[in-house]
Amino acid sequence: MSMDFNMIGPVLPLALSSIGSCIGCGIAGMASHAVMSRVEEGHGKFIGMSAAASSQSIYGFILMLMMQRAILAGSLSPVSAIGIGFASGLAFMFSAIYQGKTAATGIQASAKQPAIFGKCFAALGIIESFALFTFVFTLILL
Repeated sequence: MSMDFNMIGPVLPLALSSIGSCIGCGIAGMASHAVMSRVEEGHGKFIGMSAAASSQSIYGFILMLMMQRAILAGSLSPVSAIGIGFASGLAFMFSAIYQGKTAATGIQASAKQPAIFGKCFAALGIIESFALFTFVFTLILL
């Protein structure tokens, strides 16, 4: 029985991005729960902000599929896929974690000053852009 390690690389961006999204959404979700216990309205917007870090999992999933196709087509070696998958997965993971931390502070700040809620999304968008850059540039590599 031979071991086939060809799909280790493709699973890395999905696994690492999902870990990061879980941590990021967890951090922001905890802040959301704390704030919802103190304010009477606007709970939906806090929940929405706490979900921002989930998008990195989507990038990891799509990248996994694209890397799998590239390996099966012979245009990407399994060893290269491990390096690409690990590096991109780490970028997604850290982006999701820090997006969750930033969402948590945005939730807390907008509970005190509701008028700044929309402005808090600017920092989330900046952090998201790093995951998006990684996603696009990795697709170019493939």
